[in-house]
Amino acid sequence: MLKAGIVGLPNVGKSTLFNAVTRTRKAEAANYPFCTIDPNVGIVTVPDERMYVLQGIAKTSVVIPAAIEFVDIAGLVKGASQGEGLGNKFLTHIREVDAIVQVVRCFDDADIHHVTGTVDPVRDIEIINTELVLCDLEAVKKRLEKVAKDAKRGDKTALADEAVLKKLEPVLDSGKPALTVKLTPEERAIAKPFFLLTDKPTIFACNVKESDLATADQNPYVLKVREYVKTHLACEAVVISAQIESDLVDLSAEEAKDFLKELGVTESGVGVLIRATYHLLGLRTYFTAGEKEVRAWTIHVGDTAPKAAGVIHSDFERGFIKAETVAYDDLVKCGSVAAAREKGLYRMEGKEYVVKDGDVLLFKFNV
Repeated sequence: MLKAGIVGLPNVGKSTLFNAVTRTRKAEAANYPFCTIDPNVGIVTVPDERMYVLQGIAKTSVVIPAAIEFVDIAGLVKGASQGEGLGNKFLTHIREVDAIVQVVRCFDDADIHHVTGTVDPVRDIEIINTELVLCDLEAVKKRLEKVAKDAKRGDKTALADEAVLKKLEPVLDSGKPALTVKLTPEERAIAKPFFLLTDKPTIFACNVKESDLATADQNPYVLKVREYVKTHLACEAVVISAQIESDLVDLSAEEAKDFLKELGVTESGVGVLIRATYHLLGLRTYFTAGEKEVRAWTIHVGDTAPKAAGVIHSDFERGFIKAETVAYDDLVKCGSVAAAREKGLYRMEGKEYVVKDGDVLLFKFNV
């Protein structure tokens, strides 16, 4: 299962957000720096209304959503790349995740301590990114030294590594993340085993006060973050209120809906964040639907039908014959598989078929 790491400065709402997305009280959330030391890990279900529509069509009582893993990583501070705060240990924790959710404080509150003394989300982003960039720059320089001898000898692998490292070094040296370096798909594949922190897909979570959630689009802090991450980091920013999400954990679905309505919003910010993170990881969903259950299965963008079948069981991939498929929208319009088949919208696909997000599939296999 792929992991998304929640990072940020101390006291920006990371642990509160982790508790909200995992619907637990696993992470300690307190008003002082470094209340999280060892990373907390939780499985998070991906909200997807399509499952419940399919549930009605399949006439089943069982719905099983897709899931990803979230990791709550302790706060980083200025100088973390040189071991300040709890730096080196947590940089290692970040290296182990597949994507980063960077939480940024976008609210004023004299009662909640800010590690720098003032609230400035763009400065906070730059502090975190500088530490990650410095760590990566050191790693790239070390690797360049390591491959230099073999590259001089004409070793093809070393030459390929060296060429990519030389593209990365000046960009990191200028303070920009590895993610912004223009690399070909082949060069990206070469860079992947370098495990650079700033090469991980990243999304920013603007943490606002409960009273600001409905008007977040006018929040000056949020506007600054959106503009900055779009211009400098080619990333997306979503809005959440960690405190609201924490309060929702103890409410039933109906109570949560009423609570959000009173605040003037229709959906929990965490739902948006989870879906955005899921897509950021390059993940997509296909469904199986029958009387037994409706289930969401996770695949990567570009996966073929046999690969998708293998997510259910390796035997399905090994003995793949064909996939019976209908697009979610077509099935909903028709109201049943039989009606979709009559209209020619229910198809047989072979081994080369690339599964699309929302496909409803039934696999035929023989082992």
